[in-house]
Amino acid sequence: MSEVSTVGIDLAKSVFQVHGADASGGVVFRKKLRRDQVLPFFSTLPRCVVAMEACASAHYWARELAAVGHDTRLIPPAYVKPFVKRQKNDMADAEAICEAAQRPTMRFVQGKSAEAQASAVVFRTRDLLVRQRTQLINALRGHLNEFGYIVRQGVGHVAKLVEIVADPASDVPAVARPVLAVIAQGLQGLQAQIALLDREIASRAKANPVAKRLMTIPGVGPVTATALVALAPAASTFRRGRDFAAWLGLVPRQHSSGGKERLGRTTKMGERSLRRLLILGASSATKVAAREPDKASAWLAGMLARKPRMLVTVAFANKMARIVWALMAHGGTYRAPAAA
Repeated sequence: MSEVSTVGIDLAKSVFQVHGADASGGVVFRKKLRRDQVLPFFSTLPRCVVAMEACASAHYWARELAAVGHDTRLIPPAYVKPFVKRQKNDMADAEAICEAAQRPTMRFVQGKSAEAQASAVVFRTRDLLVRQRTQLINALRGHLNEFGYIVRQGVGHVAKLVEIVADPASDVPAVARPVLAVIAQGLQGLQAQIALLDREIASRAKANPVAKRLMTIPGVGPVTATALVALAPAASTFRRGRDFAAWLGLVPRQHSSGGKERLGRTTKMGERSLRRLLILGASSATKVAAREPDKASAWLAGMLARKPRMLVTVAFANKMARIVWALMAHGGTYRAPAAA
């Protein structure tokens, strides 16, 4: 039997499918493994490339398989799909992963350590709580709207909603008041939890030298800076800032043919949490620049004079991403250009 050089593994919760191939791509074995059989099986194999899709639990298995001596590779699922032949099943997926890993031009995802994943938990949790808070705010505002109470949108006006529910003199029906109080209490609890996480993120930003340097960039605050340190790959992964911006999905989508270049909306690929944070920071910076154009940089003031503000916001987020890469790759702090 030929010696295996590449193994594709289709990850699962309980039953894993593996596909081994030799250096020429020929099939060496196809196996189904239970979860408790995976590490013992790979411990018996000679050192080889073990590839898997970059999906749930992929970074954990990459670390475990690397610990037993294998060279692990993570492939974006979108790059594996073209190699699936006809019907989709676990066996076909494992074979497609193995074949994709053998392509010389294949792009791989950088594996994360357990510490890096642990650092990201605070941002995932904060995003979850913010989404839940938004749901409760919308529910409370919608219910009160039915009783004639209109409150402006935004987190800053949440206290007014809670006051209306708690006020015994308000026209809220007595039957609805206890139920609305449950929503208001849940909202206040979420506010306290989000504030706690914000303090944790701010303390991390102050303690991390890279985050402190990133916060010198306009539009980058403690949350964005700490998220960039925790979630972004090493700067050495990218050759230049434009590649980092493309990884974040802040570049136009191409659909070019026949030598004619066609650019569309942003690709929205890569880490969406970082992309959203950069766009929010850019939105804040462009809002200030639109209000006080004399204090804005010449580039930003010129763009706002010629283009719609939302387009300028995304373009400025792209520019911020390139600056972030430059500071992470070469050190130093941001130096603001001359104002318009």
